[in-house]
Amino acid sequence: MPDSLASELMKRLFFVSSSIEEFKLFNEDGFVDRVELTLNSADSGDLAEKLNRMVAEQILPQRPLPPRVVWESTRRETEFTDAFPELLEHGAVFVSGEGQVGFGEPLISLFAFLDKRLRAIALSLDHAREYQYPTLLPTSVLDRFGYFGSFPQFPMFVTRLHNDIDVYQRFVEEYKAEQRLPDGLFAHCSNQDYCLPPTMCYHSFHQFQGSQLEGDSVLTARGKSFRHESRYHTSLERLWDFTIREIVFMGTPEFAAECRTSVMRQTFALMEELELVSGCEVANDHFFANADTASRILSQRMMELKFELQVPVASDRSIAVGSFNLHGHFFGESFEINGPQGGPIASGCVGFGLERLVHAFVSQHGIDPAAWPAAVAQEIG
Repeated sequence: MPDSLASELMKRLFFVSSSIEEFKLFNEDGFVDRVELTLNSADSGDLAEKLNRMVAEQILPQRPLPPRVVWESTRRETEFTDAFPELLEHGAVFVSGEGQVGFGEPLISLFAFLDKRLRAIALSLDHAREYQYPTLLPTSVLDRFGYFGSFPQFPMFVTRLHNDIDVYQRFVEEYKAEQRLPDGLFAHCSNQDYCLPPTMCYHSFHQFQGSQLEGDSVLTARGKSFRHESRYHTSLERLWDFTIREIVFMGTPEFAAECRTSVMRQTFALMEELELVSGCEVANDHFFANADTASRILSQRMMELKFELQVPVASDRSIAVGSFNLHGHFFGESFEINGPQGGPIASGCVGFGLERLVHAFVSQHGIDPAAWPAAVAQEIG
């Protein structure tokens, strides 16, 4: 496999099998020719076949494109240190489970400040309104546009015991007998109507499903989002349970594009004010387990439908803290949302991972608020 596709392999490997604990790629003459796996089980089974099949079907057909950077900050320092170990040492964060991290001050105040500034960007747009959405999302919402067929690695489902007194009784008897949740727990469960939302914008499209808009519209919301990240979960960078500030544009294609451009311009100005080394580049979604994965990635990148805001958190690593997306008429058609003149609306969205942005900020500026840029230090006191 060409070295240029190594990153695509690295972000998929842990999803090949839950038995993979660690991996190492070996390169020679510009090609990755071998992968060394550390397993949590002596039985490797058909792991080699699974890995080679994934490479053949999802990675080798991809056409690597050179990265295209559309903006870079004026500050260009590169020597940064991941702040998470220091945050742990000072008790500012705690790990409560896989991909789940809690935090206290000064991160709480920094989190609120950053969201306040991003919310102001959202509400500066014409026709902007703010909403608060529930956490649970009906699985039928994701079914409407084929989410489960494109991203089967991410969904996290919500279930419950059957509504039946005999089921409750058997469950309680097994629980008391075993003094733990029974191995056959899901035999007692029924509901698959709800899941945890992988991002916030799907709530917005669900809200206006089957409606006709009176004109262009901008919606913003902040809420919890959830994606199963397998063993990729790490510090505040990649959580199973995280917070997104989302901005959704619905209307004409021109309106959606203008809104995205406006939010990008204001975001870049905010990055400069925060004195964050950062850049924005063309990106693609993490499509998985599809025969058309390669063509969808190529199309998305060629049409520049997705940009990502990248911020370094260490000397050798950057993370995406925001994405700027255009959808065309896809969600308008999927949710039967029409414009004033009839016909499906076009849409776009921008999402910021708030925990990621907090982590990037303290990795570049340290965890002591006294050393933070004046624009932040003065605001949070």
